[in-house]
Amino acid sequence: MRFLFVLILLAGTGISVIYPWAMSNFSGHEIGTWRVYEQGRFKPLTVPLGSRDAPVRVLVDLTARAERIVSQQRTVLTLTSATNGRTVLASTLQFNHADNPRQASPQLPDKIFRDEAGVIATVSPGPYLFTVGPGDAEDIPMRAVDLILRSGVGEIDSRARPVGYSLMAIGLVGFLLTLRTAGGRPANPNSQPPPPRWGRGPK
Repeated sequence: MRFLFVLILLAGTGISVIYPWAMSNFSGHEIGTWRVYEQGRFKPLTVPLGSRDAPVRVLVDLTARAERIVSQQRTVLTLTSATNGRTVLASTLQFNHADNPRQASPQLPDKIFRDEAGVIATVSPGPYLFTVGPGDAEDIPMRAVDLILRSGVGEIDSRARPVGYSLMAIGLVGFLLTLRTAGGRPANPNSQPPPPRWGRGPK
């Protein structure tokens, strides 16, 4: 039973954590990566998109000299995307959930934190203007910001995380109960009948 509950726990972790992460970062194919902040200056970016690119997932990589981003629920970056004078995406980025940043370089202490700005579900052919700017979070040691666009991404099933978390809870509780059962009180040696005595018994 213990092995079964471990499998349930692993399945829940895969559904609630690994599956959404993989869909966000690896589904579809990458359109391109562009540097939108460097040397203390933000610059707007215009990218031509076609209808076959839809849906387009917008990701942002923040390179900072920090082990983690502590924004106190404040906005680190803002992002908007517009085409033909119409805003199609507006997002605020906090990077609070990026617990496992990538190392920018073995020679540098900088780390790369990724956050998702959103998905452009329907794409009208034409140029799209992406504007990234600072939020109201202070003392974020930003070194660079990159914008990543991925085309033809898969949509994350909204039922995945609740189902995954439920399986994780079942697996964890079941595993702990099996440990408790296996570690029960040892038997009292005085409750066992005495071993037979060898030799000649009384006549």
